[in-house]
Amino acid sequence: MHRILYLAQAEVLHVIRDRATLAQVFVVPMVQLLILANAATFQIRNSDTYIVDLDRTTVSRGLVTRMRASGHFRIEEISSSLDRANEGLLAGDVTLAIVIPHDFERNIVRAGQAPIELSVNAEKGSAAGIVQAYALRIINDYAAELSPEAAGEADARHPARIDVSVRSRYNATQNYKHYMVPGILVALVTLIGTLLTAQNIAREKELGTLEQLNVTPITRGQFIAGKLLPFWALGLIELALGLALGRLVFDIPLRGSVLLLFGVASVYLFVALGVGLWISTLVETQQQAMFVSFFIINIYLLMSGLFTPIDSMAPWVQVVTQVNPVRHFVAISRAILVKGAGPAEIARPFLILLTTAIVVLTFAIRQHRKVAR
Repeated sequence: MHRILYLAQAEVLHVIRDRATLAQVFVVPMVQLLILANAATFQIRNSDTYIVDLDRTTVSRGLVTRMRASGHFRIEEISSSLDRANEGLLAGDVTLAIVIPHDFERNIVRAGQAPIELSVNAEKGSAAGIVQAYALRIINDYAAELSPEAAGEADARHPARIDVSVRSRYNATQNYKHYMVPGILVALVTLIGTLLTAQNIAREKELGTLEQLNVTPITRGQFIAGKLLPFWALGLIELALGLALGRLVFDIPLRGSVLLLFGVASVYLFVALGVGLWISTLVETQQQAMFVSFFIINIYLLMSGLFTPIDSMAPWVQVVTQVNPVRHFVAISRAILVKGAGPAEIARPFLILLTTAIVVLTFAIRQHRKVAR
């Protein structure tokens, strides 16, 4: 019993004296709690919405006003172009497109009912269902607000009615696996690129071989390339295996170019490798590398839209997620596989990934030169 107590005392002293471990035990969980509490919510506000108003009447404008005033929708644009609405859905810029047809007000006045169409971007998974429910509630409430006088010749005993037809775009069956598997593939690639890279170089420090390599004729660039390229290739192999498994087991769609997906993954892996290399400059042991990696990866994944819709996060968190590379690769992966998006539709998130890869890898290499002597 005394040996156990002495061993426990030694471990406690080790934690207290090691500032890095102390921060990982007490500071890191608190930071995660503060940040993720704002991300893990299913309430959606300011969801991007496109309205195609073909009627342009007082009644149609009243419906638009109700949608905007609810706080659940951010009206990106109001026009009479169906093509622009479809382009917004394909690019992922909007979650919902509302089409108000011609003669909307006249049908309400004469017949007491009128049709309307909702096109929901079902590629966004659970967020699409929540947004659809919000829209239906607002439309039904607005129909109930229309007075019998607004119904004109319609029977005053019956309130006006808006008939809503809902169309789920890109994932018509709303199969949750089709939504999750492309994102989980990104998580696998992230783990390979970040965690294994950080631990591998940290192991070199623990064994003392890093200092030995520094006195050999091998250059620092050759050392970094030799360390990172195997994990870069391993990440692509992991993606290929995951795609094959997802297709065979879950029947995930492959509507877009698989080569385009691998091209984006090649760039994204440099981001993950750069983060892993940077982590290795901060730690001295594999255990520390693992703790720091899991902290960063948890933030990455939970603020990427993989598990919780971006639209449901607090406004300031949505802004912060713009610098999260996992968010952009998850969006690209889903857009290519589920929607069949091409280079034009993924250009913006891809350019963000490319810029991030250059910045992160450059900074990590410079930091590695500074500390690895």
